[in-house]
Amino acid sequence: MEKLHNAVRQLKTRPWAAKLADSSSRYLERVRERRMNGVTHPFWVIVQKEVADHVRSWRFNVLLFLILLTCFGSLYTSITNLVDEAAKANDADDPYFFLKLFTLSDGSLPPFHVFIGFLGPLLGIGLGFDAINSEQNSGTLSRIMAQPIHRDYLINAKFMAAFVVIGVMFFALGFLVMGFGMVIIGIPPTAEEFLRVVFFLLLSVLYVAFWLNLSVFLSIRFRQAATSALTAIAIWLFFTVFYQIIVNLVARAMMPSEMASPQQLIGHQQFVLNLMRVVPSQLYTDATTTLLSPSVRSLGPLTMEQAYGAIPSPLPLGQSLLIVWPQLTGLIAATVICFVLSYVSFMRKEIRSR
Repeated sequence: MEKLHNAVRQLKTRPWAAKLADSSSRYLERVRERRMNGVTHPFWVIVQKEVADHVRSWRFNVLLFLILLTCFGSLYTSITNLVDEAAKANDADDPYFFLKLFTLSDGSLPPFHVFIGFLGPLLGIGLGFDAINSEQNSGTLSRIMAQPIHRDYLINAKFMAAFVVIGVMFFALGFLVMGFGMVIIGIPPTAEEFLRVVFFLLLSVLYVAFWLNLSVFLSIRFRQAATSALTAIAIWLFFTVFYQIIVNLVARAMMPSEMASPQQLIGHQQFVLNLMRVVPSQLYTDATTTLLSPSVRSLGPLTMEQAYGAIPSPLPLGQSLLIVWPQLTGLIAATVICFVLSYVSFMRKEIRSR
């Protein structure tokens, strides 16, 4: 310890070390003064206010409790099945054994990613269906616009605040599930498994952001919050339940004959898959299945020539990302389109005082 103190004293006596310490202290002092005398940007003031409103609202707390309850229920079923799977010799050497924590189920409850895909849209709709019309009906929108701030600060801050809340909640929930899994099963994730889970959480946040932007757009178009909420839920139910029924009817009506060639059959299957991929939930399901199950090598029909000679081994993370790149691009495009529609509609909206 004395040698360490002597070395530190000798280092301080050197001129370059003294200059470095002096410059660093001056820099820290300037940063401290800037924080004390600085003024927070109006955009971040609105973001902080919206985040606080979301966190304190009963609506968000109820949705959070519902998601936590269902996700921990699926976590319990996956962990109980993982204990049995770990006893098998073929699963003990699986390099992606930890990912089964998010995909394994015994049939009583869906796996983790299925719950996120089903309840995530409700969270996005719940955070955005009254983002603008509630401010307009209460009379606070005209008061905010009367302040010396840009109009687009408000709509951007609404989206940013909800996006931050969704991102923090999903990442906290995902890391909490990973922590419980490591404590209970005693197997830590590898670096690639951790990255796959991170990409899955980013994809979940992006998927919920699409429904958030859609609900914000409806809150701008409709004056009553109940109308925008019912419209958003109706769109969600249509894409979740009724659209699949319509696609099945279309596929049955366009079914090729029994004497059709293999190319016609594959073309028909590809056409049905393309119809299904119009739905954001199908894009999310395809992407999460590929990211959390490295054994998935394709999301479309394969011919015998393509399947012949293929090595049945899991894909690395880079190849899985290449497979789901069209799904990711589709979700990003849909989210950006909804945000642009919300932005343009709000910038052109006439705001009057009550």
